[in-house]
Amino acid sequence: MVAYSFKAQFAGPIVALEKRQTVRGNRARHARPGEPIQLYTAMRTKHCRKLLDCDPICRDVRPIQIVVDRGWPLLIKSIEIEGVSLGLFDMDAFAYQDGFRAEKDGESALLAMGAFWLREHGEGGFDGVVIRWEPTLG
Repeated sequence: MVAYSFKAQFAGPIVALEKRQTVRGNRARHARPGEPIQLYTAMRTKHCRKLLDCDPICRDVRPIQIVVDRGWPLLIKSIEIEGVSLGLFDMDAFAYQDGFRAEKDGESALLAMGAFWLREHGEGGFDGVVIRWEPTLG
């Protein structure tokens, strides 16, 4: 079983079952389709907390590339999943599904995602995976 830790801002959307995916860098072992996964916030701290009582099941794991450009209006210049480029509408939907919300009226989930990625990862390209899951009932 694989466990993933999330920043506090994502705990609410995960508990509300609105966020059912995560983008992660490549590593030796990620969740596999059909496998239960455990979702935490603040792992490896005294504030660690499991977010869902019933472990969700990994639905799929797909390669993703994200390009962040500070000069681009929405900061995220492109998102490709399995080599397929997402259009602007689909990129905004992806950002929403990934737990990002517009911070101000008139903004978008994609802009919030772009600000996060710029702050956490800086400019440039990112290669990794998007892991999607389905909740289970307990």
